[in-house]
Amino acid sequence: MRVGLFVTCVNDTLYPRTGQAVVTLLERLGVEVDFPSAQSCCGQPLFNTGYRHQTEPLVHRYAAAFRDHDYIVTPSGSCAAMVRDNYPRIAAKATAEGRGQALSAAADDVVSRTYELTEFLVDVLGVTDVGAYFPHTVTYHPTCHGLRVLGLGDRPRRLLEHVEGLELRELSGADECCGFGGTFAVKNAAVSAAMGRDKARAVTGTGAHAVCAVDNSCLMHIGGVLAREGSAARPVHIAEILAGTRAGTRGDTR
Repeated sequence: MRVGLFVTCVNDTLYPRTGQAVVTLLERLGVEVDFPSAQSCCGQPLFNTGYRHQTEPLVHRYAAAFRDHDYIVTPSGSCAAMVRDNYPRIAAKATAEGRGQALSAAADDVVSRTYELTEFLVDVLGVTDVGAYFPHTVTYHPTCHGLRVLGLGDRPRRLLEHVEGLELRELSGADECCGFGGTFAVKNAAVSAAMGRDKARAVTGTGAHAVCAVDNSCLMHIGGVLAREGSAARPVHIAEILAGTRAGTRGDTR
């Protein structure tokens, strides 16, 4: 099994520890992980802003970067959803315009091989206990793309429930959007901030040390509000929790 890590723009630029955690976790489980340097953005910011044609070259680039991998794993529900849900839409639009044959082939090639991390762990590797240790109270925020587009269901929770030392606390209004929404936060800043405050209030209300999710973009938004409001809760990606062991150095909420 050869797995390609699609680390995503946000993680590569702002949260490299998440990418490192994915490699640590998968290698601990016996998976060979490769990081193709040709990868770049999946195109989600362009596509969400209405630049479909400009997104098309990124579909080709993604397919080319990961052509030799059995599976493509990403620690981002939104980027996985971009590939699985929107690449076929982009290809279909291009085909309707009479120029989509190569694009359709590229999209078809990667859609079935692209997995969000918790999907890959549960559905492909067939594990829910990854041997993790994280001695903290944690609440889980199911992101919109993970919940509604990918249908992750209880996969992340099942993984968290098997982490030694972790106490999982219920989050009120867990299925409500945090307000980030990519470019939504830029175009509708006031609404985005209000939604973020609601989510942060719910997180703080759990009394948990950390809030985790499958997307650092959502955690960035929630974490910013938590920090400004002086909350003790800190955002942490689920990969960093699952990568922790008693012998390792991941048992913190920094």
